[in-house]
This record gives sequence, structure tokens and C-alpha cells, in this order.
Amino acid sequence: MRARGALAYAVSLLAFLCAGLWLGGHPATLPEPLREPFVGPSAGLSAEAAEVIEDTYYRPVGEAELGNASLQGMVRELRRRHRDRFTEYFSPESLASFNETIEGRFSGVGLSVVPVRRGLRAVQVFPDSPARRAGISPGDTVVSVDGASIAGESSNEATAKIKGPEGTEVVLGVRDGKTGTVRRLQVTRAEVALPNVSGEVETVDGRRLGYVRMLSFSEGAHALLAEAVRKVERGGAEGIVLDLRANPGGLLDEAVLCAGIFLPEGKVVARTESRTEGDATHETVGDPVTRLPLVLLIDRGSASAAEILAAALADNTGAKVVGTRSFGKGVFQQEEPLSNGGALKLTVGEYFTPDGVNLARSRGIHPDVKVSDDRKTPADEGKERALRVLAGQVGN
Repeated sequence: MRARGALAYAVSLLAFLCAGLWLGGHPATLPEPLREPFVGPSAGLSAEAAEVIEDTYYRPVGEAELGNASLQGMVRELRRRHRDRFTEYFSPESLASFNETIEGRFSGVGLSVVPVRRGLRAVQVFPDSPARRAGISPGDTVVSVDGASIAGESSNEATAKIKGPEGTEVVLGVRDGKTGTVRRLQVTRAEVALPNVSGEVETVDGRRLGYVRMLSFSEGAHALLAEAVRKVERGGAEGIVLDLRANPGGLLDEAVLCAGIFLPEGKVVARTESRTEGDATHETVGDPVTRLPLVLLIDRGSASAAEILAAALADNTGAKVVGTRSFGKGVFQQEEPLSNGGALKLTVGEYFTPDGVNLARSRGIHPDVKVSDDRKTPADEGKERALRVLAGQVGN
């Protein structure tokens, strides 16, 4: 009976301790003999340090602030140790901003950017946007936000600082892409809808050619791309230049659906390998929208889903690639929600082109026809060359 009573007491004590932890008790405050079963050395040390900072630091520090800093520290270590530029921590605020961009809308200044050492380089300035009205041009680099440097920050951290409620103001330090001088610009944020896909027909060497530009792979991008392709076909296009320059990518599913606009059902778009998610082959579904000849236009800003689509079309159709080499992103991420309303965007695997190439190892897609834009001229040399290449194919 005594043994049974002792066992019941132990079970009750354990249940009481677990309940206390569940209801919000801090594991670091447990007696030393009981702390170790509940908290590992690393977690216990972090909790202890956080408690010391809260109690001792010369300015008030909130629990959420320390939690965010701890998560950022873990992510920075992963990025440093594994040379992973893409794993990120999103605070609740930055996660909301990121999701708005994926949905194709946000409140900000109207820039499409790529990360560089100094900050964020503008690759496109949207028409009738606050950035356009402030005089920012493609090639300029945002180096500071509200007086604080953004050098070395992840693109999502930096862009989250630029975005904000419609009607609010932000001061941007902008380095001129031609002169190198830095200007301080006060910009009023506005609601911006991404002009994600556009299409037009141009005549080159007597041939009517479709020119379709795609800026990202946000939700519903495949439907917009299909409509742009139909539009240029209705306009008499004999072939299509698909411009993926400065396209940072987006959703893998959208890249697969976009490939199906040009490829028949069952064609491999990409293969993925992951320690935790398993291996998968992503193939097209349904019937293609067009079978017109195709030329792809890329540059160093073409990344992720843009590279997946470009490689899939080149590998499966032999389409010529024009421009400069692409970004070279050969890994993919998965968003894991956290209890504070934020999320971790973790690199969880690698992807491979239909020909089995990992674009990180190959340092991107290398074009068949190399051409880069001269920022000192008003002409778009990449577009002009791609259209001439397509005109030659159609003529033959």
C-alpha cells in the first residue's frame, strides 16, 4: 500500500509540475534537480539569460523583443554556418508584409528589388508609384531606411521596414546607380498592386512577335500569364519572348502551372529532394495554351521559381535563353508558423531541373545568347536582342 501511495504521489507531483509549465510557469524557475528533465542545457541557458536581461538591463526590455532577438540569432547562425542566404525569421509584422507580397498586393513605395551588399537594388520602379514620383530609377540602391543602414540585412527584413500603412512616410537613403551619390528621399507610402504580367505585340524584321513580361510568381500568376499569352496570340504573334528578368520567384506550384501553359501534360518541371519532406517530381497537368516558338529572357535577378520555369521550358522545348546568367538558387523553403504569430522560413530541400542540374551548383542558368543592358542608354538591349533571336527562328 505504501508503494502504491508513493507512486500515486509521484504521479500527482509530475502532473502538477506539467500543469504549471503548461499554464505559463517558467522552466528556469524550477528547482535545480527538476529543471534538467524539462529544459535542456541550451534552452535553460537562453531562458536564464533572458531573465537576467529583463531584470538587469539599464532600459526596459520586453519578453517579445528578447524572443525575436533569440530567434534572429538562431537564424543568423544557420545562415552563417551553412551558407544559407534564404532561411529567415518573420516577426508577426514582417510575416504579414511577406504574405501581402505573395498575394500580389502591399502598401509600400512600389519597387521590385534584389538584395546586394549595400542594401536593396531597384530592378523595377512601378508606374505611378511613390518611388517613381520620388525620382527613384532602376539601378539605384536603397541603403538606409529612416536613417538606419540596411546593409547586410535579409531582403525580407529590409523590405518590411520600407513597407507600412498607406499614407505614412518613410525616409529612404538612395544611392544613385550612375553617380554613386546618396540622396535622402521622404516618400509617402501607398497601396500598390503588382502589375505582375503584361503582354504586347511588336513587329521585328517584318514578323509579329509577342512580348510577355512576368514579375513574380504570386498567387494566381499562372492565370495572368495564360491571359497574356492568349492576348498576343489574338494579336497575330508568330512567337513569344517570355521576359523573366528581375523576377525573384515565389510559389513553386505557380511555376509548375505556368510551365503547363507551354508544355503538354506529364512533362517534368522540377525534381525536389528533402531530408524531411521526401523526394518529389513535379509535372505539368492539362493541355497547353500555346505551341508558338519561345525565347526566354533572364538576368541575375531571375531567381527561384523564375529559374525553375525557364529551365523547364529550355530543357523540354529547346527554347533559346537570352540575357545574362540567372541568380542560381537551387534550394527551396517551407514556412513554419510559430506561437507568437510569426514564422520561420526554413530551407528544407534542393531542387533540380528536368536535366538534373542544381542551379546553385551550376551558378545559375547560362544563356545561349549573352547580352546585358547598358544603363547609360534608354534602349532595352536585352529585349531587343531576344526579339531579334525570335524573329530569326520564326523566319526559318
